[in-house]
Formats: sequence, structure tokens, C-alpha cells
Amino acid sequence: MPKRIRRVRRRKRTHSLPGVESDPRLRLHFPPFRVALSIGAAAVALLLIIVFGTYGSRLYSGWRESRLLKHASAMLERKDFVAANRLARQVLELDRDSLPAFYILADATEKQNSEETVSWRAQIARLQPSNIDTQLNLASAALRFGQIDLARKTLERIAPVAQERAAFHVVAGWLARAEGNVAEQEQQFEIAVREDPKNDLYQFNLAAIQIRSPDPQKSAQARDNLERLTQVPEFRSGALRALLNNAVDRKDFEAADRFAQQLQMSPEVTFSDYLLCLNFYRKLNAKKFDALLEKVKPVAARNSTDVGLLMDWMNENGMATEVIKWMDKLPAETTARPPPAIAIAAAFAELKNWSRLRRWTRSESWASEDYLRLAYQAFAAHQSRQSASDAEFETLWRAAQHAAADEPDHQIKLARLASKWNLGIESEELWSRLSRNPPTRREALDSLYRLYRAKNDLKKLYDVLQRLHETSPNEVGISANLARLGLNIDQNTKQAQDLAKQAYDHAPDDLNCAITYAFSLYVQGRTTEGLEILQKLPPEQLHESHNAVYAAILYLDVNQIDAAKEYIQVAKSGPLYAEEKRLLEDELAKSSGNSTNPTPSPASTSPVSPSPSAAPTPAASATATP
Repeated sequence: MPKRIRRVRRRKRTHSLPGVESDPRLRLHFPPFRVALSIGAAAVALLLIIVFGTYGSRLYSGWRESRLLKHASAMLERKDFVAANRLARQVLELDRDSLPAFYILADATEKQNSEETVSWRAQIARLQPSNIDTQLNLASAALRFGQIDLARKTLERIAPVAQERAAFHVVAGWLARAEGNVAEQEQQFEIAVREDPKNDLYQFNLAAIQIRSPDPQKSAQARDNLERLTQVPEFRSGALRALLNNAVDRKDFEAADRFAQQLQMSPEVTFSDYLLCLNFYRKLNAKKFDALLEKVKPVAARNSTDVGLLMDWMNENGMATEVIKWMDKLPAETTARPPPAIAIAAAFAELKNWSRLRRWTRSESWASEDYLRLAYQAFAAHQSRQSASDAEFETLWRAAQHAAADEPDHQIKLARLASKWNLGIESEELWSRLSRNPPTRREALDSLYRLYRAKNDLKKLYDVLQRLHETSPNEVGISANLARLGLNIDQNTKQAQDLAKQAYDHAPDDLNCAITYAFSLYVQGRTTEGLEILQKLPPEQLHESHNAVYAAILYLDVNQIDAAKEYIQVAKSGPLYAEEKRLLEDELAKSSGNSTNPTPSPASTSPVSPSPSAAPTPAASATATP
């Protein structure tokens, strides 16, 4: 009996959960419940990881970006532009379209006078296309760094909605100045003053232009405004500079002396102001000039940059000998490096002391300015006329070009030296390269214009004028020059005629425009109309050899021989370009063969000879290309 009981109890323990194995529903229900619970917990955990991973990262990035921006702004206020630039760039790594970072970068690079300013202003303008101020800031930056095309396109884009803004007309005025159109600049500044008459900056901009006006009333009003602005600290020095220059131009030396004294006493006086005063006293009073020069030298000696500025001024004013004498009195550590070292090399070049120039430029490297050391050394070799000097020149010049290759500003300085030294091949190569770079295009094209004008290379001259016109289509001087040359070489005649009329319509009182349009009418067989235009000009303006040619050919064309004689005499007695001489000779030959009858117009007989080209007169060149 006891054994049986034990077996039963053992069996009961074995089946302590009755029915579990017999009921399949219960057998399947309990284990999946535990699995589902585990899966749910894992899913929640994963979701939390994703949520905190995503938003936590964003929160951290946002916090870091905010911290970097705050630090960059602080560096900008402390004028640590390098640190501000670095920190703002780190922000862009987190957010490539961070507007605050772009503003910091634009301000930092602008204060460093870096061309990068333009690209950062462009990014701001891209993100705020309807904000007029950001667009005007872009145009201003583009003008500051010579990117005239970008400035013009920016202003054209916003013109329909910005015409009522005084700031728009100020920037438009500076664009006109960059294009060489001073009349347009004055008009734009006048509009700005009308829109905001209480703005002293706009008043100063306008007065600084109008003080040079031939209109006595405008000039007097400008002087009054500038006199008032000498009492405004922000404009005091600028106003005094303009008044001093104007007084010297008017030969009012008493007023000039007063302004020079005030400028030197101004708290905002710069070293360049001392040079301006030196310019004045050199013309007025040798004793005062000598005294001021001796006063300025020790001031300059405190700073090598000012030493270089003063030496450059002395070189430009025929005082290269004094530069060398002063050099000997200065510490060697001051003169051995740029900028004084460059000015001293220029003094040796001015004095044609090639042996000393070669020794001077064989010294230690001039660091970032070493391309200039190599250039002066090359020029000394070129001028020394010794055996193998040509090979030495070529080697050194190539080295100078290589050293300047990565910096447009260095290439410009090198090209200017090549032009100054009459190195035709070298200057053409450099200016041609620089003409493909927007910031340097205008100066390069102007320089190529002068080079091809001197060589009388009419084909290249026309190509340069065409590019200048494309760069600055609203500049009437360039339009007139291109039109006149096109008419002379029978190149794009219809375009030339249209440009001549457009330029004249825009500026009928401009000598270049008037002569070009009169010449265009002559080519079209409308010589009488052309003469009517010339007869409106002051007679003395036509008594200059380059201008007299066109008056002579128009009078000869209508057989007014007596009227033509005085202009023929003027033309023959002065300098003429080869094409002007040929143009006059052709018309004289034609006139002598038809002395009894009025000469038919060129349009009714034969076209103007394709060889001659009436180049811009000196007066026209001052309006268009220097």
C-alpha cells in the first residue's frame, strides 16, 4: 500500500499542470506572449535609439553651430579676422547655406581687403534674392574689386524695383565712374541727393565731383558743401583734400595753404595726406616744401610702408637721387626689404644706374615681392648691353613671371613695369592674359589699346575696342572710338554707324562723339549734315591736328576749299596717325581732281579706304581709354 501511494504521488508531480499537453491552444499561447513582449521592448529601444540619435545629433549640431557663430562674431568684433574666417568656415561644414556665416565671412574678408568678399556677398544675395540691400552690397563689392560685369548685371536685375532707392543711384554712379562715364556718375549722385538730401555721404560724393565742374555755379556750391563738411569729423579729411586740390587747380594758393595747414592738423591725417601737401608746396614754395619734406622723413622712418610711399613719391617727382641719399642714412634692415627695397630699385632704374641695380637685386629674397626683384634684375640685364645679357634677361623674366603667376595683383604690377620699360612682347603677353580675368580686364584692355595704338596695329586695335565695348556698352567714349575705327577700316559698318549715332545722341557736346558722328554722316553721303555738327563745336577744339583732319575732309568733300585750308594746315603741322594722314591725302587727291565741281560724297563713289583708321583724338582718349 505505501508503495502504491508513492507511485501515484510521483505521477501527480509529473503532471502538476493538467491539460497542458492535451490542449494545443494553451500550448501555443504562453510562449509567444513572452516572445512578443521581448520584440516590443527591442522595438521601443530601437525607436528610442533612432529618435535620440537623429534629433540628438541635430540638437548637438545646432548647439555647436550656434557656439561657433557666437565665437566667430566675437572674433570679428575684436578684429581677429583670420579667426573669424576660420570659425565661420567651420559653420559652413555643418550648414552649407548658413546666412550668418556668410555675413561674417563677407565682413571679415572685406575688412582684409580680400577679393573673396565678392563670392561671399554673392552667396548672401543668392539666399536673399528679393532683398535690395544684399544685392546692392554685392554690386558694391564687385565694383570695389574691379568686377564691373557682375556689378552691372546685378544693378540691371534689381533696377525695376530699386529705382526709388537713393543707395541704388549711388552704386550706379560708382559703376558709371568705373566705366569712365563721369557725366553719368554726376547724374546718378544728383538723383541720390534728391532722394535723400540729408545724407552727408551723398552730399560729399556729389560735391567731390562738382567741385571740378567747369560750371562756376556748380563748383562754388560744391566748395560751400565741402567747407560745411570739414566740420563733420567723418568727412573732414576727405573734404579738405578735395578743397586743397581745387584751390591748387584754381591757383588760389592762399586758400590752398590754409587747407594744407588744416589737413596736417586734422586728427584723421594720414601719411598720404602729407604727400598731398608735399605736392602743393613743391609747386608753391620751395622753402616750405623743403621744411615739410624734412619733417615727413622721420615720421616715415617709423614705418617701412611709409618709407616706401615717400620714396615712391620722390621717384615720381624726379627726386631719385635724393632717394639714394636718404637710403644711405636709413638702417640696412629698413631698406633691405620691401616696400623700401622696391622703391630703391626703382630709383636706380630712374637714374639708369644698371650696375648698382644689378647688385641691389642680387640680395636676399624679397619674400612675396620677389617677382619684382627678379623683374628689376632682368631689366638691368636687358639695359646693360653686355654679352649674353639677352639670355640672362629671358631667364630672369621667365622666373619673375613664374613667381607672379598665382597672384593677379602681382601680374598687374609686372605688366605695368613691362609697359613702363617699353618691353612690347612681354607687356602684350601679360596684358593679354590679364584681359581674360574679369577683375583685371579693364586695365588690361586699356593697356593693350595703348600698345596697339602705338604700333598702329589696326586689326588688334579694333578687336580690343570691341571687347571694351562689350565690357562697358554704355560708355560713349568707347562707342565713339569703336565706331570711328570701324568706319575707317570698313569693319561692321552698320554697327559703326549705329554706335556713332547712339553715342552722339547720348552726349552731343562730347568732342569725340560729335566728330565721330560727323564722320559717319560723311561716309553715308550726308556731309552737309556732318558739317552742321562740326560747326556747333567751339572752333578752338577743331584746331588740334587729330581733330582738324576730319574738319578738313568734310569741307573738301563739299568743295569748300578755302574753309578747308586752315584745317589742312593745322593737320599737317601737328602729329597725325598714319591712317589719318592717308585719309587726308586721299581726300586732297580726290579734291584736286575735281576742283571745279563739288566732290561727290564717298557713299556715292567708293567706300572709305580700308587701310586708314581715324584713331581717337587725345581728348577722346581721355574720355574713353587712357
